[in-house]
Amino acid sequence: MSDQTPHPSPAPDLDPPPAAVPSPSGDRNALDVLRERGFVQDVTDEQGLRELFDAGPVTFYVGFDPTAASLHIGHLVGIMAMAHLKRLGHRPLALAGGATGRIGDPSFRDAERELLDDDALERNLAGIRTQLDRAIGFEDGNGQLVDNFEWTRELSALAFLRDVGKFFSVNQMIARESVRKRLTEREQGISYTEFSYQLLQAYDFSVLAQQYGCRLQGGGSDQWGNITAGVDLTRRLHGIPVFGMVWPLITRSDGRKFSKSDGTAIWLDPELTSPYAYYQWFLNVPDADVIRFLKLFTFVEVDEIADLERQHGDDPARRVAHRVLAREATRVVHGDAGVEAAERATGVLFGDEPFAGLDDATLSAAFEEAPSVVLTRTRLDEGLGLLELLTEVGAAASNGEARRLVQQGAVRVNNAVVEDARSSVGPDDLASERTLVVRVGKKRYFLARFH
Repeated sequence: MSDQTPHPSPAPDLDPPPAAVPSPSGDRNALDVLRERGFVQDVTDEQGLRELFDAGPVTFYVGFDPTAASLHIGHLVGIMAMAHLKRLGHRPLALAGGATGRIGDPSFRDAERELLDDDALERNLAGIRTQLDRAIGFEDGNGQLVDNFEWTRELSALAFLRDVGKFFSVNQMIARESVRKRLTEREQGISYTEFSYQLLQAYDFSVLAQQYGCRLQGGGSDQWGNITAGVDLTRRLHGIPVFGMVWPLITRSDGRKFSKSDGTAIWLDPELTSPYAYYQWFLNVPDADVIRFLKLFTFVEVDEIADLERQHGDDPARRVAHRVLAREATRVVHGDAGVEAAERATGVLFGDEPFAGLDDATLSAAFEEAPSVVLTRTRLDEGLGLLELLTEVGAAASNGEARRLVQQGAVRVNNAVVEDARSSVGPDDLASERTLVVRVGKKRYFLARFH
């Protein structure tokens, strides 16, 4: 190999991998633990990886490109696989794709991703780093966050093409299913920019193997071609035996995907998906998914999951397994405080107690399909008449109709029955910082937001 081959230097604050010690997983190989929970679809060399896990701690990595300001539940499969391996004593490298994010992965996409500017990428990277750190936990020093922009920013195109590109066959690259579909089944085709993505991802693996002792790359099944390219490149460049493993792309049994492109993503950022909405999403998954999701999205032990499966089979209406799933999945991403807030909100919103202690995000998530209006805060400060409020939010067509609803006992404000049609609402009547909830009858909800 040419002595001009780019050799990136590790970031100065990253420690080398620990010396090998006996595997902490005891009689159980880490591969068996992951397979039991549903994380293993394909492995490049299962026996070799099994022996590697048995030999001692393994440094492994999973990459996350900053194509949005937050990761979502689809990414959580990889995050949980990393967290389980870390709990077994192995060493995670969470790679934030500051470089590959500037290119865009074409894998199984109908069209090319929109390229982001540097400011947007940096904002996205900051959010992703925070989420990865929270879910996996790097404060104990076992594992770290890395950014592939560190070893590519000074990399020249000539050196990369000469010393890395020469190992790639264009015929093989075109034959990869994700590329072939774009070339043969989509009108747009594929740009050279996206076509080169697999070279950059493969190069990442070779860098991490050489500089950080990384021996395993994990990813979703759509990454199989990119991962095997990295396995091959690392062997050719450095003679290091490395491995790849992919997990299934997760969809719900009702066909719903976890995708930001179609607007259905459940985000890990509490500003985008509140802990309450996150909790409720898991609480309401189809029965066919609850046990599978307990294995994938929580740290509940498999023996306990088996017991929950028996309880669910005996009496599905009790939804015992669903409640454990919602609670423990929320705990992973939002911590104990998030679980407490979500369960408190659930108790308030689905009970008969007056609303109290909630926030605007929770109310928006709980009543996202309810009609809502925006009113000036001045009107609330001055005292907004109840009948006027009912007509403003659309609960009644006229003051006369609003008065009859009140007299019939059909009107609640923040879940408290209102009996006096002459009453008014003020700042003290808000259910949250800016929101007031009107209910007419049993199921008609309306929101008034004051700004």
